Amino acid sequence: MSLHVPAPAGESAGRDVSAAAQPLPEAATAPPPAPKAEGRTRGRLRALDGLRLVAALMVCAYHYAGRDGAVAHSWGQSPKEVFPSLSGAFSYGPLGVQIFFVISGFVICMSGWGRGLKDFTISRVTRLYPAYWAALVLVTAVFAVAGYQRVSNTDLLANFTMLHMPAGAERVLGVDWTLWAEMRFYLLFALCVVLPGATRQRVLVFCALWTAGALYADSSDEPFLQLALMPSYAPFFIGGMGLYLIYRFGHDALSWGVVAVGFLLGQRYAVQDLVAPAHMHVFHHRSQFGVIAVVALGFLAVAAVTLVPWISRVNWGWLTTAGALTYPFYLVHEHLGWVAIDKLHHRTSLPDAVVFAVTVLVMLVLAWLLNRLVEKPFGPRLKRVLSRPPSAG
Repeated sequence: MSLHVPAPAGESAGRDVSAAAQPLPEAATAPPPAPKAEGRTRGRLRALDGLRLVAALMVCAYHYAGRDGAVAHSWGQSPKEVFPSLSGAFSYGPLGVQIFFVISGFVICMSGWGRGLKDFTISRVTRLYPAYWAALVLVTAVFAVAGYQRVSNTDLLANFTMLHMPAGAERVLGVDWTLWAEMRFYLLFALCVVLPGATRQRVLVFCALWTAGALYADSSDEPFLQLALMPSYAPFFIGGMGLYLIYRFGHDALSWGVVAVGFLLGQRYAVQDLVAPAHMHVFHHRSQFGVIAVVALGFLAVAAVTLVPWISRVNWGWLTTAGALTYPFYLVHEHLGWVAIDKLHHRTSLPDAVVFAVTVLVMLVLAWLLNRLVEKPFGPRLKRVLSRPPSAG
């Protein structure tokens, strides 16, 4: 087992989520009715918080029992042997990342509406960095104590910027490739929508231009354009933004067209990335139908929890807790989960299913501690520091 996680490769043709994503979009919010011209404003969408945790658990199932690699070392054998009836279904877990990206498109459009560039940037930094820094320290410390291989000191320090991937440094957290995708989305959205001021027309134009640009990048074989415009992931962010326009302004053909194009292109890229040729040896051969079905269910789930009144108005308090746990859980579950499985499997007599369940529960408790001890106290403090005007002299 190693702390160095190379870029996803193999059965996913270089983009299979060996971790899967988001920063996870921040807890979503939903609004009371407002004047029709302005649409709805922000409030709380608790059901969307719950959906975020479901997506994170999909990714977790993949990392613990839906793939080979380091987790096979933890179990002492391939997860196909440990969970013969479930490992195939768990191999579809990477699609939780695509669902994250749809949610992110919705939530970032919501949180950026009416904000200036500075406020938007501060909100992203204070949301992402405190838990991320804590996760870096925690995973590095656990790996050092357990005797697992770590990245070099210089690469570890570069990881604290969250810009280590474009800088060519090795990753400490396997899942943080999705954070790099999110940051590129934030940059595009900030420059094209937040900076000039968010309006319905501006978001529609942004979605159209990004879709066209991503398709051009994909067909041009220009590495920089592919890096900047993310053809494989753009449709999911764009679909989420289309759903937010419907949520804010009501149903119309253009906004639903944005959602439809996002789904139709997104499923194609998901199949391309996750369905291996029949002759290739992989952990599990995912089917085209299965991938398309999960992507469709992801889009439908985000639409349901935001647009269907009786679902969007669900007000169960535990859903907010679920949303708060999602990001720290996502950051720590992979590597620390492998360590926990290794210790529980080889040093106890617990059944494998219990080891799996206990590991997930331990990671959720750890996520709760990170939220309580790191995110809640340090997020507001970081916001105050970043919002403070420069001192004279």
